[in-house]
Amino acid sequence: MQAQIKSALQTIIILKFINYNTDIILQPLVAVLCAAVLGFERETQGKAAGLRTQMLVGLGTAIFTMAAWNLQERLADTEGATRVDPTRVIAGIVGGLGFLGAGSIIQAGKSIRGLTTAATVLVVGAVGIACGLGDYLLALVATGFATII
Repeated sequence: MQAQIKSALQTIIILKFINYNTDIILQPLVAVLCAAVLGFERETQGKAAGLRTQMLVGLGTAIFTMAAWNLQERLADTEGATRVDPTRVIAGIVGGLGFLGAGSIIQAGKSIRGLTTAATVLVVGAVGIACGLGDYLLALVATGFATII
């Protein structure tokens, strides 16, 4: 009986390990792939925030979101621990995306350039956040819509 219980516990631990590590690989990977789809268009247009930049934005936002969520889960049962609110991290990410987007906007005389690139940075960041939360359907639908637009 003890051997069966031990075996069942080992199986649970192994499955939890595999599930956790699959998420660690899959969430940033999907974020990078979605960002690559959107960044490719910017790259072919010769824009400053092209393929690599968009992929890094997608990766960064996914990792920040995952780290915030993991920290919140780890500290949830710790007595006396500081409360962590992942939505505050997401708000910080959005602020950073605004800063990156603003850097791509250039005013030359009466014309303004870079607005579409700035909007793409924002969308890629949102897709990265969705991936970091494990919401792949939202990320894929948003990528599809942004590609069509």
